[in-house]
Order: sequence, then C-alpha cells, then structure tokens
Amino acid sequence: MDGIRAFASFPSKVPETISDCSSEYLLYIQSVKGYSENTVTGYREDLRHLSDILGFEKNIALVTLEDLRECIGIFSKKKYSVTSINRFIASVRGLFSYCKKFNYIEKNPALELKTLKAPKQLPKFMTPQEVDELCAAPEKKELLWESRDKAIFELLYSSGCRVSEVANLRLQDFSNGYESAIVTGKGKKDRRIYLEKDAQDALRAYLMERDAIFLKSSKKGASPVDNVFINQKGGPLTSKGIWYIVNRYSGVEGTQTQVSPHTFRHTFATSMLTNGADIRMVQEMLGHSSISTTQRYTHVTTERLKEVYRQAFPHSGKDD
Repeated sequence: MDGIRAFASFPSKVPETISDCSSEYLLYIQSVKGYSENTVTGYREDLRHLSDILGFEKNIALVTLEDLRECIGIFSKKKYSVTSINRFIASVRGLFSYCKKFNYIEKNPALELKTLKAPKQLPKFMTPQEVDELCAAPEKKELLWESRDKAIFELLYSSGCRVSEVANLRLQDFSNGYESAIVTGKGKKDRRIYLEKDAQDALRAYLMERDAIFLKSSKKGASPVDNVFINQKGGPLTSKGIWYIVNRYSGVEGTQTQVSPHTFRHTFATSMLTNGADIRMVQEMLGHSSISTTQRYTHVTTERLKEVYRQAFPHSGKDD
C-alpha cells in the first residue's frame, strides 16, 4: 500500500495549500508509514510552524528554497536548538517529497535544505544509586500513586521501553506471569521485553490496587480499560502523564536530579553494554532498526572507562 493515495478520508480534490498538503501528509505517515504517535505529533508541530510563517493558504507549489531558508533563519534568531531545527528540516523534506511523489508540485525546493551540524552529545544516564533512589521515591515522597509510580519506574528501567510503549502496554501483552511482554514500537514493530524480579514484584503490587479500583467502579457501571497503567480516574495513562510522574519524582519535590522517561532507556542500554551484553542483542531489546543508533551507548561506556582509568591509574594526571 506504500505510495498509494487510497484513503477514504482523503479529499478527492488535489490539495494545493500548505495546510491541506500537510494534513494529508500527516495522515499518510501515520496510516501507511506507521510512524509513532510522538513522531507524528512532532511533524505536525513543525508543519504548523511552516504554515504560520508562510501562510496556511499559500499554494505549496509556489514555495521556494528561499522561503524555507527564511523559516530556518527565524528559528535561529529565536535561538531554537540545533535538534529542533533539524527536525523541522526533516519534516519539511518529508512533506515536499510526498507532494513531489504525487505530482502536487513540479520541483522539490526542500532537496537543497542542509541540516545543521549538531554538537555530539552522549545520552544522559543514571548511576545505579540514582536509579535505586528514584525507584524508592514513590514510597518515600507519597506524591501521587505509590504502587503505580514505582511499577512504572521499575518497568522503564528493567525493559528499556520507550514511554509510548509503556503507555500503550495492555494486560494481555504479558506472558509467563510478568516475566516478559510484547510491546509495539516504532513502525508498528512488535518485540519482546523482559522484566527482572523487582519490576515483576512492583507490577503485581500495583495491579492488585488497580483491580480493586475497577471492582468498585464496575458496581457503578463503569467499564475497565485494558491499559496496564491508568490514571486516578480509571482512564488510560498517557505518555504525557508518565512524563509528568517522572518529572515530579525527579524534581525539587523528589530526588532533585531531573530526568525524563527516556533517561531510563539510556540507563538500561548503558548498563547492558557495560555488563558485557552483545550489542546486537541490545539493539533487539531496544527495538532499534539500525545498529548505529545502539552504538551511541558504546561511546558512553568508553567515556566511563576513561574516567575510571583517570581516577585509578597513578600517572593519569592527578595531583600527588
């Protein structure tokens, strides 16, 4: 189906404006290409910026390379990060490539857009002590829902899941008790994740409370949801909700070492490689389509080894 403009929800009239083309393209990458919800949201935001600057009703066939460069210049003046600008460029390239593919435009002005060179940044990760402190925070701080939040933290660390994968996890996805589960990652690709004992125990404790909530709500006629993690009203917990939970516990009210859900993923990968796991196996566990993405974490372990060497070796430049 890839490349076929066959959606009942697409208008029969060929789109001409930036706004209409963007709407159709976003539907395409979500329905046909299988891009994740977070990716589609990011593209939608970037293309909204494009429409804001050039005009929603501007004919996309009239957009020039200079127009696109003007957008990038505006972002630079507003001090957008290199990462944000490069994502905008990727979104615009995708839109115009799509429009050229279906002959909405004769020339693709985005072909000559060059991405900015980004400074190399190693993924941020937590030490084992920081992980233990954060996983213990729900019981100590009593900020939100103790058993649920601990289960989320333990699962994120144990599995290396993306936040969207945790939010979309269903009860029926588990097997062998709670030793493993099937998650759907980017590109709608399924993979198996594994949970160690701490994560299994935390999950069981939370699910007992979760069942009690739905037992009460069922008496009032409410239907339970399949999502493993729910909010305090009994609805599915979203990715934004998990971000909020992690921010609360790692912020000033909690450990005061601010991290994101993705930091757990970085920590999982770094820990696996540091302890001798094969990089191909780690790639599979993380659901990376390219080995080069996983190789970022080998740089982290290399830097850690260098630091250990500098601290431990007597002629490493330390003061006597």
